[in-house]
Amino acid sequence: MELHPFVLAVALVIEAAAGYPDALYAQIRHPVVWIGALIAHLDRALNRESDGFDLRKAMGVLAVVVLLLVVGGVAAAVAWLCRHLPFGGLVEAALASSLIAQRSLYEHVAAVPAAFRSGGPNANGLEAAREAVSRIVGRNPATLDEHGVCRAAIESLSENFSDGVVAPAFWLLVGGLPGVALYKAVNTADSMIGHRTPRHEAFGWAAARLDDLVNLPGSRLTALLITLAARFTTGADAGEAWRSVRRDARRHRSPNAGWPEAAMAGALDLRLGGPRVYGSVRIEDAWMGPGRTAATPQDIDRALFLYRRACLALIVGALVLAVL
Repeated sequence: MELHPFVLAVALVIEAAAGYPDALYAQIRHPVVWIGALIAHLDRALNRESDGFDLRKAMGVLAVVVLLLVVGGVAAAVAWLCRHLPFGGLVEAALASSLIAQRSLYEHVAAVPAAFRSGGPNANGLEAAREAVSRIVGRNPATLDEHGVCRAAIESLSENFSDGVVAPAFWLLVGGLPGVALYKAVNTADSMIGHRTPRHEAFGWAAARLDDLVNLPGSRLTALLITLAARFTTGADAGEAWRSVRRDARRHRSPNAGWPEAAMAGALDLRLGGPRVYGSVRIEDAWMGPGRTAATPQDIDRALFLYRRACLALIVGALVLAVL
């Protein structure tokens, strides 16, 4: 199996430094938007409410197959072209960087403590923070007090570090541009149709199960990176991070989300997860970590600092692999 450490290292550095430029988004949108448009088309064309459960499930499998063939085919063709161009590795890395979200994840989460501070110590700050956190979580922000908003932001940072950074990096290393493009196709499909709703419980089954599978390596690696970063971060506890992973990760209703959440909770002496409300539905989930439920905006800052250290560890690891 051919690995792509050079492409990974350069892609991580480019994305950390520049993100995805707003001017480029205004001109051509984003690759995930294109993937989402294809998924929406397949949903409209194949997911018919008049069909039975088993047929809709089969159509969902067909939709995922078509999605992977289209996205994988386009990405493979682009990667082949890059490898026949001067400095093609740099071009491939620049394209792949658009499918990693280190910088944008940091900016979206950092907006939450900034919202608290802009509103001051009153309800205006809480309302602004609820609005900011609603952009990164699916739960009902109106049900969250200050501690709930802060926990939600840290949980989102932990989970999306896995889904938006580490897992794409893993599949980029393993499969180059086609590998990371296929991962983002699966992940986007899960976010759009992988829900247990009347419309998507059958049709989205394949997308949800495949997403669980492709995120297995990334979630475990994310827990390791958070634990490693805690080892070199003042005020963070690497030992408790790992103990929380071993004790709590498998208790999460998701086979993957518990790993980064438990590591972050243990490192920062917090309790994350637990019961939460999506729309009007209350989800009973296990608590991750042994610490405080009373998270604060300062805890979000601490989590972001730990996240930056973990991203640096990921970049250094990719550079070492590229050199070796």
